[in-house]
Amino acid sequence: MLAPVSGTGRAGQARAVVGGVLVAVAVVVLACAAGGALMRALGQPAVVGEIGVGILLGPSALGRAWPEGQAWLLPGDVLPRLGTLGDLGLILFMFLVGLELELGLLRGLGRTVLVVSQAGVWLPLACGGLLALGMYGTFAPEGVGRAEFVLFVAVALSVTAFPVLARILTEEGLHGSPVGALALACAAVVDVVAWSLLAVAVAVAGGGGALGGAGRAALAAVFVAVMWWGVRPLLARAARRRPPGRDDRAPGPVLVGLFGGTCLAAWATDGLGVHALFGAFVFGAVVPRGVEAVERAGERMREFAVPVLLPLFFVGSGLRTDVGTLSGSGWLWAGAILVVAVASKGGGATVGALLSGRDRREAVLLGALMNCRGVTELVVLNVGLGLGLIGVELFTALVLMALVTTGVTGPVVRVLRRRGEARPGATMGAEDLGRR
Repeated sequence: MLAPVSGTGRAGQARAVVGGVLVAVAVVVLACAAGGALMRALGQPAVVGEIGVGILLGPSALGRAWPEGQAWLLPGDVLPRLGTLGDLGLILFMFLVGLELELGLLRGLGRTVLVVSQAGVWLPLACGGLLALGMYGTFAPEGVGRAEFVLFVAVALSVTAFPVLARILTEEGLHGSPVGALALACAAVVDVVAWSLLAVAVAVAGGGGALGGAGRAALAAVFVAVMWWGVRPLLARAARRRPPGRDDRAPGPVLVGLFGGTCLAAWATDGLGVHALFGAFVFGAVVPRGVEAVERAGERMREFAVPVLLPLFFVGSGLRTDVGTLSGSGWLWAGAILVVAVASKGGGATVGALLSGRDRREAVLLGALMNCRGVTELVVLNVGLGLGLIGVELFTALVLMALVTTGVTGPVVRVLRRRGEARPGATMGAEDLGRR
């Protein structure tokens, strides 16, 4: 609530902070919206522009070119408030990621999904772990053990952004195609595996060594079991008992319930020493599907959280990203990270698809799609930076990798489709791949 205009001292400071928050929120939200619109016009996912705007508002651009302007727009006493709002947006976003997971995609694609997803997650994990062993002496913060550093970097290279991938498939006309369904199913499995491994890394980093980490990981497994076999049936029963004729176009109570449940689930896993985002993700995964009120409530939540609150998280990431920290060797390591991330992720998914009997063009297309990292990568990186598992230099290199891999996914997919359609004798587009 705004302090009285006539107030002095603390009241005046509080009023100044509130005013600063209002200005910063307005500028950040509008700038990210403009950046997203520009990227969409250029055939890129909006998230590329939003992440880019966050970096531009940080020390890499605005802070270097006009430090006084950045200090006025994002003063130190305003940043904690923006951070809190960004964290809330991130928690809601992770709930929506869980809500979008369609486990039904796995039906009929079992063997292919298993082979492609596991090849697309374990090969990047192995290659990322080997790369992390080489980077440990250079990039690991003081006091961080080799095991948690290597595990975290390996997880960071294995991520696929399920929500961004879904939007790329829609924009490219592949969402309802067999290859699109296969890509989404594989991305869903990869996300579940990656988030589970991230929970293990966070648990190990929480203290107590491997034994303490194992205890936290066990608690996380208990939490998942309780949510899946306890909370999920209760939610399904409540959805079935909605009075007939209830107007689902006004999902206010459902929206409140989902919001409250998300916050409580996030609070529970945070208290377990895992991470608040893990709880929000799991809660979204256990919410009943096919209920109109739930779908409308989720859409209402998305309409506010993604364009308004999530950009504040992007700015927080941008303030932590500073390309000036990358020295000559740092840029070489950044290039190595990009090469390993693209080759291991795309190569693993492609080889997995070939081994499962898929067409070569479809296999290459799947490899390109699985390289999309987007917001999910930024979430993972901010968790690692917040826990002190990585420093600003490595954080910056990994953010640049996420930005590049997300940005090239759409153009690469379009090139692959054009080449497939232009081949002599080709009578089907990439959207028809997999029908044979």
